Amino acid sequence: MKSPTSSDTLEKLTNRLSRMPGIGRKTAQRLAFYILKLPKTDSDEFAQLILDVKIKVKECHICFNLTDADPCRICIDAKRNPRQICVVEEANDLIALERGEGYRGVYHVLGGVLSPLDGIGPDDLKIRQLLERMRGEVDEVILATDPDTEGEATAIYIAKLLHPLGVKVTRIARGLPVGTDLQFADSQTLAKALEGRVEF
Repeated sequence: MKSPTSSDTLEKLTNRLSRMPGIGRKTAQRLAFYILKLPKTDSDEFAQLILDVKIKVKECHICFNLTDADPCRICIDAKRNPRQICVVEEANDLIALERGEGYRGVYHVLGGVLSPLDGIGPDDLKIRQLLERMRGEVDEVILATDPDTEGEATAIYIAKLLHPLGVKVTRIARGLPVGTDLQFADSQTLAKALEGRVEF
């Protein structure tokens, strides 16, 4: 198919951007034109940031969060409770929890979820490393995987491994977001909200 622009370079950039998650063809084209119109200093900085991310960002050897410095700032924060570990699927889940500003423990990033159909088993995740962390003083492990089939299966699998170690294992509550009217909530969300009710 003939390129819709007269620039092969612009077309290549559009094609590359369209392969990013959540970016369709039209959005990719808008982004390509936006990049084209940037002043050279801004586009140079943007290009350098992409290179820096690939070179400088690595996994923390303790929790496997993405970081520039190893160990990460959360693992070395003396105000954090190292005896409480929140297990998440990916680093972006950690970022979401941190935005809530209510959790003061540490984290463990699995690097995905169990998915036999995709060929992802326990050895493909950071489960062994989580179990190794149990050798220290750990009071509670909070399982914060997504409430979908794979996330639930992963949480159940990890809980079965942790229970014999005598550590308290909890699961994040699921239910109604703040400001939601009951009449607009779906039946599964309502059921989970009732299951996760607390004493008032």
